[in-house]
Amino acid sequence: MKKVMLTWILTLILVVSVYPASSNAAQSRLHEDDDGTVLAESARSAILMDADTGTVIYEKKSHEKLPPASITKIMTMLLTMEAIDKGSLKLTDKVRASEYASSMGGSQIFLEPGEEMTVDDMLKGVAMASGNDASVALAEKIAGSEKAFIKLMNQRAEQLGMKDTHFENCNGLPVTNHYSSANDIAVMSRELLKYSIITKYTGSYQDYLRKDSAKPFWLVNTNKLVRFYSGADGLKTGYTSEAKFCLSATATRDGLRLIAVVLGEPNTKTRNNEVSAMFDYGFSQYSLQPIYKAGEVVSKVKVQKGKTAQLEIIAPRQLSVLVKKGAAEGITQKVVVPEKVSAPVKEGQVIGKLVVYQDGKVLTEFELKAPSAIDKAGWWTLFKRTASHLFFVDS
Repeated sequence: MKKVMLTWILTLILVVSVYPASSNAAQSRLHEDDDGTVLAESARSAILMDADTGTVIYEKKSHEKLPPASITKIMTMLLTMEAIDKGSLKLTDKVRASEYASSMGGSQIFLEPGEEMTVDDMLKGVAMASGNDASVALAEKIAGSEKAFIKLMNQRAEQLGMKDTHFENCNGLPVTNHYSSANDIAVMSRELLKYSIITKYTGSYQDYLRKDSAKPFWLVNTNKLVRFYSGADGLKTGYTSEAKFCLSATATRDGLRLIAVVLGEPNTKTRNNEVSAMFDYGFSQYSLQPIYKAGEVVSKVKVQKGKTAQLEIIAPRQLSVLVKKGAAEGITQKVVVPEKVSAPVKEGQVIGKLVVYQDGKVLTEFELKAPSAIDKAGWWTLFKRTASHLFFVDS
């Protein structure tokens, strides 16, 4: 009897070791949508996100840490756009290619040591041709060295809550300890898309560098969806033998912008087909429900001892929620702000939040910020304000 029991236990251990509980099939089912839809079957990891609200429509192993290849350049472009927005960099600034930048292999725009191009042209080289050399040249221009730029990349990733990411270079060439996830790539893609000018670069199918020189360089976008999928205008492809075929894509239709990320696809055809299917699903099933229009007053808050007695909180952009088509009923909202705040109030200071519900369940929350600064009022202003209340009589 003991011998039979021992044999049974050994058999059970063998079965468990050969067929672990977290099999691929089980993981796949965990990431199916509520209606049983399965997308990006060939990808190692995938995510479909609404760019406006950040709502995840579909995901498959979206937090798995994987080599991102040239999708890394999304962060390089993001830091470039942020530098332009701050005024520390201009599109017309000249960028000089160092010996190091020119030595990059893989995809490149063949920068010669000492060659100069504008930031505008370098962005074309990064976004369309996936130029490793152009990426390093921009990094050196912005931070002084690629090493310093990589530090900025990792700091920005941390600020964005990208917990599955660590960068070791600015272009995605294979290197140890360089990884990201589909979720994190969607997050930084969403941040990059806040700069609407970026799709001028990522959405162009062809262009030229050195057009008026003796050696013009024809650029053809590595992301073929910008030509063949209606509404597609970015963002970045990637490939290495380790990462396989990767893509962070974006497309917009009827006011809805989607971000689709796939990592580890077997070939470009499968990659493009599966991303197209993700877009088809998102656009056919979902729509944006506006809550407040851009510039509309959301709430008013009293300001104690401020130069202005009242703060109007306005929607900085259209505030919307993502809903299933035909299921937009039962949406309510609640503005949560204090009755009053004390001066000074800083521009961009978080005052409260807007909570949106559907059938009593929280759909999303928006931070409500002060649109402008309000300084403390002087004693004379406060005196006049108090006096007007004391002597005001209804007629």
